[in-house]
Amino acid sequence: MANSENLQLLASISVKNRLGEGIFWHAASSSVWWTDIHGKALFQLRWPEQTLRQWPLPERISCFSLLNAADPMANRYPLLVAFASGFALYNPDSGAILWLAKPQQQLSGNRFNDGRVDRQGRFWAGTMVEQPTADTAASGSLYRLDQHGCQQMLSGLRIPNALCWNRDSSLMYHADSPTQQINRYRFNPVSGDIGNAERFATTPEGTEPDGAIIDADDHLLCALWGGSALVRYAADGSLAAFYPLPVTQPTCVALGGDKLDILFVTTATEGLSAEQLSQQPQAGNLLVYQYPHQGLTEPQLAVMPWQQLAKRYHGGTE
Repeated sequence: MANSENLQLLASISVKNRLGEGIFWHAASSSVWWTDIHGKALFQLRWPEQTLRQWPLPERISCFSLLNAADPMANRYPLLVAFASGFALYNPDSGAILWLAKPQQQLSGNRFNDGRVDRQGRFWAGTMVEQPTADTAASGSLYRLDQHGCQQMLSGLRIPNALCWNRDSSLMYHADSPTQQINRYRFNPVSGDIGNAERFATTPEGTEPDGAIIDADDHLLCALWGGSALVRYAADGSLAAFYPLPVTQPTCVALGGDKLDILFVTTATEGLSAEQLSQQPQAGNLLVYQYPHQGLTEPQLAVMPWQQLAKRYHGGTE
């Protein structure tokens, strides 16, 4: 039985994102970073000062990571991003792009969606079917990018989401949102290989699992698209908490702040009618809450041979 914990709203940052996503806490800059996919914009919010920076984008970014501070490429390209069409290093100030891989460039109706860094520093991102046809209805895939290149890890997906790893990296969680099911996979932290899918949890009727993270109690916290809520599942898949939200389309979550107990929730206005928007004026905002539990330190992206990866990508130009 879910408990009756409440979230205390600390701030509602009026960014009016069409599809806010991919949020994570970056301790070195005391800030959260996220993307508005359809708004083609990147955001950085320093916390607790609440100072906001925004960059326009040449192409939609669905998820991304800051390069490791020890990475020799970090000054030229501060970000590793999943653009709609592929993986690249990117400098939002200069606009410089170094393409690394475009694994689904032959599928024009697909784009990258949810992704994040695993605890060993590899970057994972999945592609979703944006314009489904009879042939491509489930042509999305989950990819792993590491020093060896880009590898397909799962296929047959429609909208990949909820990607995260448990505390000791023995399990990977992942969802194909339209199934309303979060799966778990045995995970080999050394090789990055995954086992077979097992059902972990099913989200409530009429909702879809979106972005998710693991907190310090090894519980999975997931945004419920269409559900006006976040759900928190214990490690056995039982529902530990249900947190109502003032918006129907929360998309992704991050835990940050000095004590890793500040909860940041991205949201979306995409697809909402004028009447729905009038009923939920905070739709599209970044919602900030006091969370009754703590988060885990975000993993750092590994230093990778970016130039070699770019050379492997034929036609990769700066």
